[in-house]
Amino acid sequence: MKKYVLFLCLIIISTLTACDNDDSRKGRFLLKGNEKVKDNDLTGAINFYSEALRIDPTYKDALYNRGLMNQRLNRLDEAIQDFTLALQNNPDDFNLLFQRGLAFVDNGEFYKAQADARNLVTNFPEEWKSFLLLGLVMEKLKQNDEALTAFDTGLALQPENVDLITNKATILYYLQRLEEAENLLGKAVVINPQEANIYNLQSMVAFEREEFEKALALVEKALELDSRNPYFYNNRGLFKVYLGDLDEGLKDINQSIKQDPRNNFALRNKGIYYYYKGEKALAMQYLQDLHEKFPEMELVEKYYIMTQALE
Repeated sequence: MKKYVLFLCLIIISTLTACDNDDSRKGRFLLKGNEKVKDNDLTGAINFYSEALRIDPTYKDALYNRGLMNQRLNRLDEAIQDFTLALQNNPDDFNLLFQRGLAFVDNGEFYKAQADARNLVTNFPEEWKSFLLLGLVMEKLKQNDEALTAFDTGLALQPENVDLITNKATILYYLQRLEEAENLLGKAVVINPQEANIYNLQSMVAFEREEFEKALALVEKALELDSRNPYFYNNRGLFKVYLGDLDEGLKDINQSIKQDPRNNFALRNKGIYYYYKGEKALAMQYLQDLHEKFPEMELVEKYYIMTQALE
């Protein structure tokens, strides 16, 4: 489950210098790219930003915006490359460091993300996003106490920030402090009822309590608000499997894998699906590998053992 929203703050230019032809041309391409973003044509936007970069390969605004679009398209290596190129001439740019850190997290490069987060916390301690990134990284490194400290530090700067509240609730969920997590999520939904991650996490708490119908209703709400999120599809697929709607559950799980093939939770859920279908060999194809690599992953050991017992 992704526990943050992608921060998209496009660089907008308001004036062009008529006397400088190259600056005018690259500025026009930047603006055209931004218009494509408004139309949700991310590939078209990337093409225009690339045109600007053909004129000036060091153009920070185009590199940053193109990196954001690559990030949204889950082209993480390309996004990291764009942010890194821009940082060569702008090593202290907050937005570049923050977005690259998020891309490193999504790309599984947690120690590189940690370096960017430490840089931000040291040099931008007044920014709540510095502590959001640090908390996300520490969570990935399974250092939950440090993650909670980071989120709490961010909340001291912005007490009603929904991203920080939701991510703190996520850590509490991992620690099985479900009532505390629920209380925080109740606060978050009052502040911003349009934040999809709140409902997704509420659905996970409900699932933990074996309230499967409630879990399904909550993740449906999350998908109404964010219909492109692969982690929401994965959770909905699991809930449907538990409710006996196996084939519809598989459709959601496969949709999640299509969007993010590296999501091990979706691969786990596919193994669980095949267990309930009684297809031992196919279930083991997924669960055995996960059991060897990630034995601590929730539900993996349970279904690995249960699958071994199938005839």
